[in-house]
Amino acid sequence: MPGDIPNTTPLNKFKIPYNAGKSLAIFFGAIILALTLWNSWFTVAPEEVGIILRFGKYVREAPPGLNFKFPNPIEKVIKVPVQRQLKEEFGFRTQKAGVRTLYAQKNYRAESLMLTGDLNVVVVEWSTQFRIKDPFKFLFKVRDMKSTFRDMNEAVMRQVVGNRTVNEVLTTGRRAIAEEVKRSLQTLCNQYETGIAVDQIVLQNVTPPDPVKPSFNEVNQAQQEKEKLINQAMAEYNRIIPRAKGEALKTIQQAKGYATERINEAQGDALWFEALLKAYKEAPEITKARLYLETMDKIYPKLKTKYIIDQEIKGLLPLLNLGKEGK
Repeated sequence: MPGDIPNTTPLNKFKIPYNAGKSLAIFFGAIILALTLWNSWFTVAPEEVGIILRFGKYVREAPPGLNFKFPNPIEKVIKVPVQRQLKEEFGFRTQKAGVRTLYAQKNYRAESLMLTGDLNVVVVEWSTQFRIKDPFKFLFKVRDMKSTFRDMNEAVMRQVVGNRTVNEVLTTGRRAIAEEVKRSLQTLCNQYETGIAVDQIVLQNVTPPDPVKPSFNEVNQAQQEKEKLINQAMAEYNRIIPRAKGEALKTIQQAKGYATERINEAQGDALWFEALLKAYKEAPEITKARLYLETMDKIYPKLKTKYIIDQEIKGLLPLLNLGKEGK
């Protein structure tokens, strides 16, 4: 149109040279190739297993070490720690483990507050230690595995605690409770096909609720005092009864010995009398004289004062000084 200023810029001024365009294409191609190769290899740690998904579908497992796969988004790898022991905590949370472990200050009583079989309330804090034995089941058989596993733990613990008295839960039954929870939880994990192996249930802290702790402490003190008195009584029993039994046995043995001695003496006396009777029958006078002499021989040495009187003497009494001991 008249008055317009004509465009005098050459068209070939904005054209990219052929060699420069080829170099740029090679550069971008190299970057794409490098990214592809970078996404094609991966390393699995010794305690892990790599799960390979192709377009979201499970295809294989990758062992520990260096492995290769198709680049994203064709194949994706999920690393599962199958050799590592994992832990879930209930009623508390560990912020920092060490010599002086730090715990979270948040209140988790909704997890740990439970009802016992005798309708008492206790606070049970515990941890579950487990391993992943089947990574395929762990990843794909149950939706939201962590939440489901925690719900299973709570359900099993509440069932086991609800079947026991408060004294069992607080004192003597803690080990049995942990073992029963472990068995029941493993059975439930197998039924749900979670791929989890339960290693251990650790009862961290089992206490009565704060409002009733003073009453429970008084009951525990009374029970401890009762056990103390029972132990003292048993100690006294163990001290006295064995001694009494020993003395009774000693008396019995002495009585048996005395009985045996008396029986032997009686049998000896009987044999002596039989022998004496036999001798008397053979020579009565001689036997009488011998017995008389033997008896006198035993009696006379024991007498301090001796009077030998003829049986024909009369009026002897005025002559005897009976008030003095003779020599």
